[in-house]
Amino acid sequence: WRPPRPSRGSTGGSRRRPPALPSRLPARPRSARRGDAARPCAGSPLPGRPAAAARRPPPGGRAASSRALGEYEEVFRSSVREPEKVWGAAAEQIQWYKPWARALERGGPGSASWFVGGELNICYNAVDRHVENGQGDQIAIIYDSPVTNTKEKITYKELLEQVSKLADVMVRHGVKKGDRVVIYMPMIPQTVYCMLACARIGAIHSLIFGGFASKELSVRIDHAKPKLIVTASFGVEPKRKVEYISLLDGALARAQSKPDKVLIYKRPNLGHVPLAPGRDLDWEEELAKAQCYKCVSIPSDHPLYILYTSGTTGLPKGVVRPTGGYAVMLNWTMSAVYGLKPGEVWWAASDLGWVVGHSYICYGPLLHGNTTVLYEGKPVGTPDAGAYFRVLAEHEVAAFFTSPTAIRAIRQQDPEGALGKQYSLKRFRTLFVAGEHCDVDTLEWSKKVFKVPVLDHWWQTESGSAITASCIGLGNSTTPPPGQAGKPVPGYNVMILDENKEPVKAKTLGNIVVKLPLPPGAFSGLWENQETFQKLYFQKFPGYYDTMDAGYMDEDGYLYVLSRADDVINIAGHRISAGAIEECVLLHHAVADCAVVGQEDPLKGHVPFALCVLREEEEKILEEVVEQVRTNIGPVAAFQKGVFVKQLPKTRSGKIPRSALSALVSGKPYKITPTIEDASVFKHIEEVLKKN
Repeated sequence: WRPPRPSRGSTGGSRRRPPALPSRLPARPRSARRGDAARPCAGSPLPGRPAAAARRPPPGGRAASSRALGEYEEVFRSSVREPEKVWGAAAEQIQWYKPWARALERGGPGSASWFVGGELNICYNAVDRHVENGQGDQIAIIYDSPVTNTKEKITYKELLEQVSKLADVMVRHGVKKGDRVVIYMPMIPQTVYCMLACARIGAIHSLIFGGFASKELSVRIDHAKPKLIVTASFGVEPKRKVEYISLLDGALARAQSKPDKVLIYKRPNLGHVPLAPGRDLDWEEELAKAQCYKCVSIPSDHPLYILYTSGTTGLPKGVVRPTGGYAVMLNWTMSAVYGLKPGEVWWAASDLGWVVGHSYICYGPLLHGNTTVLYEGKPVGTPDAGAYFRVLAEHEVAAFFTSPTAIRAIRQQDPEGALGKQYSLKRFRTLFVAGEHCDVDTLEWSKKVFKVPVLDHWWQTESGSAITASCIGLGNSTTPPPGQAGKPVPGYNVMILDENKEPVKAKTLGNIVVKLPLPPGAFSGLWENQETFQKLYFQKFPGYYDTMDAGYMDEDGYLYVLSRADDVINIAGHRISAGAIEECVLLHHAVADCAVVGQEDPLKGHVPFALCVLREEEEKILEEVVEQVRTNIGPVAAFQKGVFVKQLPKTRSGKIPRSALSALVSGKPYKITPTIEDASVFKHIEEVLKKN
């Protein structure tokens, strides 16, 4: 049997390959039958090796990486003028079963399709191809769990075996291409295996943050209508076990839509859980019977996953991610944005349940042939504020991604960063922060204690990767001005518009929008809710994607994201950013954390109200903070009110629920969303407000 010649995706225009991309030899596909699957998975030829654009590794034995396509300005301009050419070139770093006919097909508002007619498998690109390229013994995942005192290193070969057998289990229980699989799991390698196994067979995964309450879990189950639910026996928090099975049982008792089966991974040494006869499947027993299942060819626009994000629309907001564009963009960003070479160790300290976990714990680093750290712990309390430094040193991490909230938590417990000083961070080059606005004070402290460039960047669940960033691989500065969140990433033509849809001058607060089309990797819709998709994101500013964030750009093209558009406080007609006031408050040495919200005022409409967490008890702090805001922002901010609290309510991804706090301080009813880490903080704030 001789394979057909590998074909390349056409970019719909010129067929010249950009000179900046490395030349590569096509690899021969090997054939295999379904019956071959009984052989050990690792290292054996799996069925369905892509005939299109298969690559051998470049000299040096590393998997092909997405080379930077040139300097930032040139690539950004090209991405606006000729998006098909830029992303067509980036797509050649991914292996395709079938080449695409057109790189970009523009539809109605927000409905651009990338790599139309192309077929691929993202699991093949993230796992199999590295094994076939001789990288099977490289570490794919470092699992580090201080909460269970466990460390484990999983090679690409071992990952392939686990994922292909799990895919077989899913198929044997009736899961097929297009079916949904709900994954309700903690931060363990088995969660990553589940995501990749779904991708392998074309099932659409919906990962729900482990420990989510039964009511919210049932709403998501009813919306996704899964064929299968995969869960674990327990989650582990620093001071407690979370019983996933009872939470899931509670959700299924409420849900209208019941799955056919529930696959349960019993975590070792944490206790016994009974299985429901006829419904539950035991992970280990099922895998023991499994064979290796091949990758299925998937159309480029096929949904990879549904990720539910907090919505104010009543209906769950399930962001839909198309497979092809996502694979291309994530692979490209690992080098172009984050400056990594294949083989290096990368750590995103997020949760798999959030978009950062999907993109940069699971898919991005594995696509690019990196080693990804999977950390089941906290920045503090597991065991102390030195935890992050230990992980960085022990696993020789090259680049690290976390949230400003995590850094503030470390600083609050260890103001001098003393616990980190015992560790040698010899491989560590860059720290990236995102998830919320990073105030300058936190940024400068991070630079001092981690001793590397600290770069804020900005993105959303909807985008799936950075909208603005310092693109290290494209030559952006590693010492940008304080307070910025980077420059627009190629593909994201970011603009600032006023309420009349007109562009504003540099350094003028306005609505942050992105000129259409959105680049590869951005969401293609909301699951079973395309009407809201059109209305919410594309109606207010026709021809643009409305990020619903507010900010400004400086003369050099750096973006400053200040707050959600609805967090701009209208004070007697003056629009003042809550984020800008928070920045000023946090400049005070005694303030560890702060949330500023609008409080209703009979005279001015709204006035800013600050909730501050102090480093230590001190007097006269409020007067000093008020004076600081007057000096930095001016009397127009009308800032005079605030209280000191022990803690601020935050979502598990570190965001402050400003609309709920605004209602609370205005004495109105408020809703606590299910993503809040500790709902009891609201009661504490109510008590403090009563006393004041």
